[in-house]
Amino acid sequence: MNGTRVAVLGAGIVGAACARELALAGLEVTVVDRGGAASATTSHGEGNVLVSDKGPGPELELAQLSRKLWPQVLAGVAERSVAAAHGVEWEPKGGIVVATTDAGADGLTRFAADQRAVGVRADVLDADALAEAEPYATREHTAALHYPEDAQVQPAGAAAALLGDALAAGATLRTGCEVLGAVTRSGRITGVRTSAGPLEADWFVNAAGPWSGELSARLGAPVDVRPRRGDVLVTAPLPPMVFHKVYDADYVGAVGSSAGDLQTSAVVESTRGGSVLIGSSRRRVGFDDRLRPEVLSAVAAKALRLFPTLAGAAVMRAYGGFRPYVPDHLPVIGADPRLDGLWHAGGHEGAGIGLSVGTGRLLRNLMLGEPTDLDANPFRVDRPAVLGTTPRPVSEESP
Repeated sequence: MNGTRVAVLGAGIVGAACARELALAGLEVTVVDRGGAASATTSHGEGNVLVSDKGPGPELELAQLSRKLWPQVLAGVAERSVAAAHGVEWEPKGGIVVATTDAGADGLTRFAADQRAVGVRADVLDADALAEAEPYATREHTAALHYPEDAQVQPAGAAAALLGDALAAGATLRTGCEVLGAVTRSGRITGVRTSAGPLEADWFVNAAGPWSGELSARLGAPVDVRPRRGDVLVTAPLPPMVFHKVYDADYVGAVGSSAGDLQTSAVVESTRGGSVLIGSSRRRVGFDDRLRPEVLSAVAAKALRLFPTLAGAAVMRAYGGFRPYVPDHLPVIGADPRLDGLWHAGGHEGAGIGLSVGTGRLLRNLMLGEPTDLDANPFRVDRPAVLGTTPRPVSEESP
């Protein structure tokens, strides 16, 4: 495939992971972004690499593949640059899920049993074990599970490391370059018109995150990827008090919900710098990027149920970002059947950081006709949810 030109449209972590795989495979890769590398959704994420929040099915299989690949990818990054690998801030610290109601405990127990059946490790923590693992967590809980496979990265650092590998393998990066439309010939995309002039390639990868729907429409092959807003609070640096990624059992339901109104659940984790990240919220408000005090207040209230000791913590800042949401909650990975030469890699909602390396590997396998580690069919582009033929509930029409 040497000499095959690929344009990756989007320089977030998913685009960077795709570019890395394709460049290392010997393709001529150009990465294009209208802003800067990792400057939008990726830089507004929490860095989750999770298996704990996914039930049996295609997304969990992609998460398991990604979790296996992350250490291998980072070992490759370290061979090129130890500093780049260090900047990823890889922490395989595990996750703990806590239920605070009887109903939550029942749901969590059933969910974990289903996960164990497909190879996910989920260890029950009694009151003493939870207190040892998280001494500052609430004692008012009804169930707790430890997921040792969960991990965390620094999102922008991880994206930079992946993109750095791609560039070292010969890829080029064009920032400040907005894609305006497609150039087609006989049902095939042969180029794109950009704010910096035309760009020709043999294949084009739509990796524009929450803007994938808008970009795909410009290219003449629309996919139903929409923005879903999330907000995070960041405390001032604190003494060590959160040792895993800790979230309440409601989080899984919020992730899988299709409701357009505000949903919150407690997600609490520390960073290497000592700050504590407090999430999370989900709401569909288009690309309205205003922080809402009532949302931040609801997020904080949920977190205090898990960690009452955070009541005295100073909040240093808050930020929000847009997640690429698909109505059936599955990523879109594969060739577009309507426009030859166009591929898609997106729609991961809040899981894009963790799923990026698995997505890059799967896309490379599909593009080059290689065997895949999992069934790619559930991620195909011609699903009703992706092509916009699935009816929308009234609640989905958010302002």
